[in-house]
This record gives sequence, structure tokens and C-alpha cells, in this order.
Amino acid sequence: MEKHSIKKFITKSFNEPDEKTGLPGAILESVQLGELTIHRMTFEPGWRWTASLPEILGTETCEFEHPAWILLSGRFVVKMNDGRTQEYGPGDLGMIPPGHDAWVKGDAPVVALDIQINR
Repeated sequence: MEKHSIKKFITKSFNEPDEKTGLPGAILESVQLGELTIHRMTFEPGWRWTASLPEILGTETCEFEHPAWILLSGRFVVKMNDGRTQEYGPGDLGMIPPGHDAWVKGDAPVVALDIQINR
């Protein structure tokens, strides 16, 4: 594993994200921090990947890898293409491989952080 060294302070805020994208039933806010991109994702109750994004992204399920996923609020279910299912609640962390559907469970919005390594 390659060791990284931080050489300076970097301070950013989701109050002024580098990028903000509106999707059907969701908002994606992105902040670049050195070699990382941190996405804050907000999903409305009733949101589901397979009902909202296949036509936009051109795949039947999500083909993105989520190497560090942190659920801040709400309840979220992820179902892999092979049928395995995982439910996340506030404070849960996980790693989600590509090839999955996902949806908000219940009546509360979901807010999550997705941390990506820039390659």
C-alpha cells in the first residue's frame, strides 16, 4: 500500500461545493480534497436507482464502486445484482461494489457521504 503524505492544509465546505448536480429525486454535491473526491448525496423518500437513473446513465443498475460509504441519516438498502442485500442506517459505514440497485427505505430523506480516490 502506497503511503501518502499531506503537505498543506486544504479546507473546503459543502456549503460551497466544487460541483452540484441535481438528479431525479437526488442531489449530488462534490468537493475535491487533494487525491480524494467526497460526494454528499441526498436522496428523497421514494428514490430508487433503477427507477431514476438507468435512462440517464445507460446501465440497468449502478456500476460505480463506492470504496467508502458513510450513511449520515435515513435508511438505505443496497441490493447486488446477485441478490445479496445490505441495509444501512445512521452511522453505518461500508464498501459497495459495482452492480447494484439502491433505494431509500421509509419516509425520511437519506444523506450519505461517498469518498472516492481520484485515479
